[in-house]
Parts: sequence; structure tokens; C-alpha cells
Amino acid sequence: MTTQGRIAPYDDATYDPFKEFDRTAGAAKVGNPYPDFAELRRGGPVHKRDLRELYDLEGMDGLGDLPDAYTVVTHEAVEKVLRDGQTFSSSGYAESMGMVMGHSILEMDEPEHRAYRGLVQQAFTRKAMVRWESDLVRPIVNGFIDSFAGRGRADLVADLTFPFPVRVIAGMLGLPEEDLDTFHAWAVGLTNVGADFEHGMEASGKLRDYFAGILAERRRQPSEDVITALAQAELEGKKLTDEDIFAFLRLLLPAGAETTYRSSSNLLTGLLANPDQLEALRADRSLMPQAIEEALRWEPPLTAIARTTTREVDISGVTVPAGVIINVNMGAANHDPARYPDPERFDIFRDPQQHMSFAYGPHMCLGMHLARMETTVAIGSLLDRLPGLRLDPDAPPPEIRGLAFRAPKELRVVFD
Repeated sequence: MTTQGRIAPYDDATYDPFKEFDRTAGAAKVGNPYPDFAELRRGGPVHKRDLRELYDLEGMDGLGDLPDAYTVVTHEAVEKVLRDGQTFSSSGYAESMGMVMGHSILEMDEPEHRAYRGLVQQAFTRKAMVRWESDLVRPIVNGFIDSFAGRGRADLVADLTFPFPVRVIAGMLGLPEEDLDTFHAWAVGLTNVGADFEHGMEASGKLRDYFAGILAERRRQPSEDVITALAQAELEGKKLTDEDIFAFLRLLLPAGAETTYRSSSNLLTGLLANPDQLEALRADRSLMPQAIEEALRWEPPLTAIARTTTREVDISGVTVPAGVIINVNMGAANHDPARYPDPERFDIFRDPQQHMSFAYGPHMCLGMHLARMETTVAIGSLLDRLPGLRLDPDAPPPEIRGLAFRAPKELRVVFD
């Protein structure tokens, strides 16, 4: 995951977003948060938390007085919060992610959310999904595998799971081949905004200017891509503005590329650490859907999201006041033993139960079908092309790390 001598397209020529990503993605502070989540669950479904501690803001200046915050950690409590968009608003994201993304679906409540979602989902039709799988995802995945298949060993994160989702999104947007390296550098800078706000904002502005040129061209000359579909989308006489489109496209990078990279890496970690399950999947590809869902439950790429209460409300017997931040801990919900027996164990044969990794209710992930399709193609292609795929015995075992975002930094394998 390095630029390999390329100059990243930032005003500071010394800034390398890939190296910065490597530094922060290692998640040195947090290895396994699930024992802490379990301890919270044992103390009850809802906990009042200090916002600085909750979001690791200790020592940051200029924050002033912060609102109260609560975290919900059981499956029942998390489902209740995510199901009720009127009581638990998404609007708080306007003051955080809205700064870098623009006014996006992430921060919208009803009825604006429903209208906007109805417009943008027109770019993600079943017909488009079928075309993307055959014409885009498979060639991209196999192209990356071509680059290391002859070596007998690879780091599946650096060589495949990290780079391929961004290339898929670039293909969905119809971006020119010569722009892909620059686009990837901006995308990584944007997704790393939590650790590097200045360069994240710079990436946001450069992406807006770049998309403005592409959008203007698509309005003059439509194509079969997502930007054209967004430009042409109409619902009940309403269309998306240019700024609506720019916000959605910026959100698509972390929402589509970042999470798919992490979820596919986590699935591979679970499978490679359990060779019997890996071989069962190799022999019977009908197990792929349940393998993907189990990995999402076991190690969601994003452990928590935020909501803000619009009124005083009871959550699982706890009275929570209006105007406070709710940390919705989907990772803790996914490991709730009241719903999932032996929840710390990765088991693709587990009886299927709805997990919270794609959220729930009105804001359930718009791109979940795309993410599942990409992961199916990536894992299936690896099993098809790399016989004897196994962890590299000479490398340290992979470790999924992080608090909010979780994935292994590397995944070293050998194959026959």
C-alpha cells in the first residue's frame, strides 16, 4: 500500500496519503475491543459516556462544552435505535462528516431521506449490478490476482482487498484510466479524514472540482455510468442538484471502498484462520452467502455509528434525555450472546440471524448488495485460482485491529 514513487496529487508534494493510511490503519491503540464491549453489556444495555473518552478526543483543544453521550450495546437496544429514525436523528452528522462530504444521505432524516434515497438508488439497478459484476468487478479482481498468482505468495490486503474496491468505484463512475492513480490518492486522503482533517478537506475540494468537470461532460454526452444515472435521476418531478451529486459521490468512496476493503479482508482472515471452513467453502460455493454474513457479524468493518435523540426516550428500560448523542455500537450488538451463541467464534455454519453491520431500518446500507457481490467475486476468484491457499507460516498471524474501523493491516499467504 505505497505510492511506489508516484507523487500524490496534493498541494504538499511530500504528503503521501497511502503512507498516512498505513500509519493510522495499524490501529496501534486498539487490538480487540470485544472484551470491553462484553463488559459494558454485562452492566446493562445503555451507558452514559464521556464524549471525549468515547471518541478518543482526550487532549484535543478547542472542543468546548460537549453534549452528553450514551452508548447502546445490546442487539435489542441497537435495533430499537436504528429502527426509529424520528426519535433517533441522523442530522448530527452535518457537523462532522458533513464538513467533508457535503449534505449527503448520511445526515438526512425523513422525509428528505426517503426522497433523496429514491433518487440515488436509481443508479444501482439490478441491470447495472449484473453488468458491473461481469464487465467491471471480475476483470478488476482477476487483474490484481494476475499480478501475484505466479509468485506463490502475496499480501492479500496490499495486493487485492485494499486497491480493488476503489478501482471498482472508479469504473462505476466511468473515470478515465489515466486518472485512476490520482483518484485513488484523493479517495484515500478523504477516507482518512478522521486522522488527518487538513488533507481530508483538501481531498474533498479536489474531488468536488474533479467531479464537476465529469458531471458537466455527462450532461453533454450521457454514458452508462453512475454519474450519468445520477444526473438523469428524477422522482415525482424532483432531480438531484450538482451539489447533491458531489456529496453522494464523495460519500461513495468511504461507504463503498473503505468498508468493502475491510469486510473482505476480515472474511479472509476468518477463513484462513479456520482452514476446515475455508475448504468447505472451496468445495461448496453455495456456502458463500452465509460465510459473508458471518464475517460481517463477527468483524464488522465499522463498529459504531451515531444518532441524536429528538425527545426523551426509553431505551431498554433506561431513560435517555433529548438532544444527546447515541453511540450505536453495532459491533457489540453483533456479539450479544443473548442472540448469538458463542459470539466470539467465527463459524460460517452458524444458524443465520440478522446482524447490524449494514445498520437497520430506514438508513440500512444502500450499497449492501454491491458489497456482497464484490466480496463474492473476490473470494471466489481467489479460491478458483490459488490452490492450497493458506496463511504464510513464516509471517506473523494476521490481526484485525481498530476501534471504529477494523481490518488486518496485512494478510500474508502462500499457495501452490
